[in-house]
Amino acid sequence: MFHRRRATMAAFLLPAIVIYGAFMLYPLARGVYLSLTDSLGGPMANFVGTQQYRAMADDPAVADALWHTVLYAAVVVVVQNGLGLLFASLLFRRPRVRKSLSVVLLAPTLVSPVMAAFIWSYLFAPDGGINALLGLLGLDSLQHVWLGDTSTALYSVAAVNIWMFAGYSCAIFLAGYMSVPTELLDAAAVDGASGWQRFRSVEWPMLAPALTVNVTLSLIGSLKVFEFPLVLTNGGPAGATDTLTMLVYRNVFGGGKFAFGIALSVLLLVTVVVLSSATSSLLRLRERRI
Repeated sequence: MFHRRRATMAAFLLPAIVIYGAFMLYPLARGVYLSLTDSLGGPMANFVGTQQYRAMADDPAVADALWHTVLYAAVVVVVQNGLGLLFASLLFRRPRVRKSLSVVLLAPTLVSPVMAAFIWSYLFAPDGGINALLGLLGLDSLQHVWLGDTSTALYSVAAVNIWMFAGYSCAIFLAGYMSVPTELLDAAAVDGASGWQRFRSVEWPMLAPALTVNVTLSLIGSLKVFEFPLVLTNGGPAGATDTLTMLVYRNVFGGGKFAFGIALSVLLLVTVVVLSSATSSLLRLRERRI
């Protein structure tokens, strides 16, 4: 009976394993192999070892793109989750408007990233909505060429990412709020704890699982960002918004450096795995300590 049960389980798992191997493991292994060749995308390729990785290490554009990718991810993770937590805290305390405002906050996630980028490209234009609004408010000194200045372009692109997914983070935090026992909050209020003290001592520790999920998802998503910098700036100005995904796209599809682009994608994969795994492990360790 035991062996029959194991055979049945294996029969059910086999299709999933085959599909995962065919569409995940094989492309990954093939990509790593191609990064060790001089392939131009055709059938002919010579094994050259770590030549592509040495060229990558000597290319200052790769170091800049890696820095832009990490900086972009840091800004998005911190601001997006900070806003999501703030909105969730406000909605938790206002149950009458919770449903309606939750729908409003989640609405941007229903827009495709490409469409959102096109919309914001008009808003960020020199004569677009943001500068026009600043002019109406008498804040002409704050008007700026947001996407054309190397000091603001990357943060402007990150702002679109934050606008689109802050409501998603809010929904996850709000779900975490719903799991907070009301008895703890009532007891803290009876003891005279202020709103900040209740948040710091009761709500924040109970939100640890939601924080882990939100930070991990936003980190992975922002490290792999592609549509926003492609549509809004195409990596400019002067490479200020070039990320690793942009370099992969440019080398594979535009530069004829197929193997070099694959090597960049391996670097991106390693970056995502290392940073997300380390962050998730630290946050889960924090959960166990609470």
